[in-house]
Amino acid sequence: MKRLSLVLAGTLIAALGLMGIAGVLAQGGDDGGFTWAGEVDAPDFPNGADWINTTGPISIADLQGKIVILDFWTYGCINCIHIIPQLKQLEAEYPDELVVIGVHSAKFDNEGQTENIRQIVQRYELEHPVINDHDFVVWEDYSIRFWPTLMLIDPLGKVVGRMEGEPIYDRMQPIIQTMVEEYGAAGFLNLDPLPQWQRGMVEDKHNDPLRFPGKVLADPEGNRLFIADSNHNRVIVTALDTFEVQDVIGGLDEGLVDGDYATARFFRPQGVALVENMLFVADTENHAIRAVNLDTREVTTAAGTGEQGFNYDNGGFGPDMALSSPWDLVAFDNKLYIAMAGPHQLWVYNLDTAEIGPYAGSGREQLTDGPLREGALNQPSGIDTDGTVLYFADAEASAIRTADLDPNGDLNTIVGTGLFDFGDVDGVGDDVRLQHPLGVTVSENGLLYVADTYNSKIKRIDPATRESVTFAGTGEAGLADGTRDAQFYEPGGLDYADGKLYVADTNNHAIRVIDTASGAVSTVIFPNVDVLLPDGADEADSTAVEDSGLDTSIDLGSGMGEDVILLPPQVVGVGDGTIVINVTMPEGYKLNDLAPFTAIWPENAAVDAVVQIPAEQRDIRIVHPDLPLEVPVTFAAGQTDLTLNLTVYWCEGINETLCFVDRSILTVPLTVLPEREETTVSFDRALVPPM
Repeated sequence: MKRLSLVLAGTLIAALGLMGIAGVLAQGGDDGGFTWAGEVDAPDFPNGADWINTTGPISIADLQGKIVILDFWTYGCINCIHIIPQLKQLEAEYPDELVVIGVHSAKFDNEGQTENIRQIVQRYELEHPVINDHDFVVWEDYSIRFWPTLMLIDPLGKVVGRMEGEPIYDRMQPIIQTMVEEYGAAGFLNLDPLPQWQRGMVEDKHNDPLRFPGKVLADPEGNRLFIADSNHNRVIVTALDTFEVQDVIGGLDEGLVDGDYATARFFRPQGVALVENMLFVADTENHAIRAVNLDTREVTTAAGTGEQGFNYDNGGFGPDMALSSPWDLVAFDNKLYIAMAGPHQLWVYNLDTAEIGPYAGSGREQLTDGPLREGALNQPSGIDTDGTVLYFADAEASAIRTADLDPNGDLNTIVGTGLFDFGDVDGVGDDVRLQHPLGVTVSENGLLYVADTYNSKIKRIDPATRESVTFAGTGEAGLADGTRDAQFYEPGGLDYADGKLYVADTNNHAIRVIDTASGAVSTVIFPNVDVLLPDGADEADSTAVEDSGLDTSIDLGSGMGEDVILLPPQVVGVGDGTIVINVTMPEGYKLNDLAPFTAIWPENAAVDAVVQIPAEQRDIRIVHPDLPLEVPVTFAAGQTDLTLNLTVYWCEGINETLCFVDRSILTVPLTVLPEREETTVSFDRALVPPM
């Protein structure tokens, strides 16, 4: 077969700081009459790999008769995120002829874990199969060099060639169309669905009031908390003291629509910034900056056309400028500074003139200090200021850096040494290691708090001494409040105000609050949560916590054989009350007469100001208790997460030869309000015999 190499039209895209050919595919000649055909058999997928969105592993043989795109990606890579909508567009146009296989070859250690990949698959609503290529077997078999890279395989199982970088739709669509026509006419296309995967088989069922929240902004003067509820495509406004929902800006469906709060639409918004009565929103996947007038309750587009731009050098009038993944915002001196993740730059928007353009970074993806426009950045994703410099989280370099507010100033690095230098190491200066931090905020004493996202920690950094220490989080992904044992799951943003940190705990679909003096972590409870649920409600009062039917049970696993269960939120009144521990089991089973029923409250129960449990009731061990078990307590106004460590030994009731042990950690998000009459909190645990 005659062969020639075709360089497709397209811009040259930087991948990992290196310039990759925009697209190289092999074009066929005479054999079979196919314009696009391969000669080399596509290497098969390795045995034993984890697959997502399938009922089982897929082989190259299973893909015979399909046009196949292998998408090599890693989920922290902004360029990989950019091509997801374009792949979805191709999948929608060729639902029977084309199969996209995501090959996730992780850059960061955290990205190599299957459950973390599953979370990102849900976040970006990927429906195609994804293989976890954590050992880079598929990567090496196909000689991949950059993220993202697409490999094209013809319906006969032959490798046609590769396409590197972004964008991809305009380059790939004509090729797919030609292959559909030619292979279809020759009878080589199989239009039947794959047995292991059918389009639409993936359904991310959830009823969380938040969905992958990305950023938060605290406004102490206005007693408000602004939450970017990213995957619900909206911004939520709550009271800062009670977290009662005051407003919801935008709808659940994605779009780029201006108008009032109910009409406006966003697409996975991230950072927000407040300037007097105007709230500015980084509308990330719309590649736009939106302006929310909090007085008139109207949303307009301040900058961005809705299309992704590839401009690194020129500024212009905001609505006319195409942007690229604005991720976070901070306002100072009538300017809006933007962590523009897509082009690896900081941009600035002038609030007086509506002009927008690059402020720092050349567009190369490197960790390079120096004059603002000559230095280089690495997917900046969080930004804040103390009025003297800009602090930003340079995510792909796992770095925290500064940019002078003087336009003639410099870029400098506080911690972080390079694109592939990452880890979880406290220390000073160049010894420090973070892992893909997405958020940074500065406190009144000049200390920085960092959302060390892939380490599931909050770090505290002194910019003067360059010392970094772990402030909160164990490093294990989970949802747990307290102090030493508090856990997070890939927190994406945070904001400091009046001695507290407000954290967007992204993969936990929650907002967490950290008291910086004590280090105590709690989880926000919305007293009128019903207004955030998909179906809404007619009344927005505190009874919604009880009446919403919200099932927030999750099984995070503790590594010790316990189930970690988040029970539905409850609301009670102030005064003397009761905790009811209600353990049920199926008919024909009973408690073990020889082992103790154990109910232990954690150490922080002794100092919990909201729920006061008598000392003699904090460690209960009874061989055969009368259930339900009642514990007298006293409730004070406030919010807390009430946690119970429960161990139950139980047996089959007839022959008593089959016995089990159930260890669980039960948490009830609890709100205590003076006006409520209810005085009982229930801990319910239904036991199920193991299969």
